[in-house]
Amino acid sequence: MRIASLVPSATEMLCALGLRESLVAVTHECDYPEGVEQLPHLTRSVIPEGLSPGEIDAAVRERTEKGEALYELDEELLEDVDPELIVTQALCAVCAVSYDDVRAVAERLPSQPNVISLDPGTLGEVIGDVRTLAQATDTKDDAVDLVEDLADRLDRVKLAVRGADRPRVVALEWLDPPFIGGHWVPQMVELAGGEDLLGFPGERSRTASWEELEGVQPDVVVSMPCGYYAERAAHEVMVHREEIARLGASSVVAVDAAAYFSRPGPRLVEGVELLAYILHPDRVEPPPPERLIAVDLQAALGA
Repeated sequence: MRIASLVPSATEMLCALGLRESLVAVTHECDYPEGVEQLPHLTRSVIPEGLSPGEIDAAVRERTEKGEALYELDEELLEDVDPELIVTQALCAVCAVSYDDVRAVAERLPSQPNVISLDPGTLGEVIGDVRTLAQATDTKDDAVDLVEDLADRLDRVKLAVRGADRPRVVALEWLDPPFIGGHWVPQMVELAGGEDLLGFPGERSRTASWEELEGVQPDVVVSMPCGYYAERAAHEVMVHREEIARLGASSVVAVDAAAYFSRPGPRLVEGVELLAYILHPDRVEPPPPERLIAVDLQAALGA
């Protein structure tokens, strides 16, 4: 089967199902597993490179308010790779090519490919998407193995943190302006043995003010800007160190959001394991060091 993936999380899920060799094209953001970035790219962002987070937010708001797309789809290349299946999403206009645009293009292709949209709002729905893809690609046995492995790992985390005190957590999906992590993030915090103070499972991420964040008095702040790796997430903490310091958290940690929190694929389970270590380091084994950076705000502020 020839498959075109228009979402990085779908690319990861397809590869986890053993379909790496079936992929004929991916997005410009697909970078996992290693090597998929060498496949033809079907998309590009219309947001200029080099913008600050605040400028990115403003550019995204301007285009979405006008009903303009954030990504462009290479229709000629899509026709050239001749997919039998296109996997996309309609959950987030900021994350991928418009679903309506994909459907319209697919209908014009000679191959008349099947189009599947993956739109999970919770961790359970992410795992359910494994079964959806398996049904469409005849990989049901691989899906059973993958789902069992993910469920077993989540069970091990829940067992490890059982009975522990639950730190009060603020998860920041963006910092300029502050965005509260939504969708699957609050559930990840709960599974990891924490209490998400502002997010609601299955609900969209939302903006907040620094005054609102200061009012909830978190124990832990997790910087997980959408699409950023740990070093950039830590940099954003430093940019906003005075505001974050006023929240009074005893721990501020920057994580690799691009890999373990932003993309609704199998690696969200690794994100739960990562959060469990952040919240309960005495109960959970440490992850590889590149996945998180503990930020010393007192040192940064010269205290």
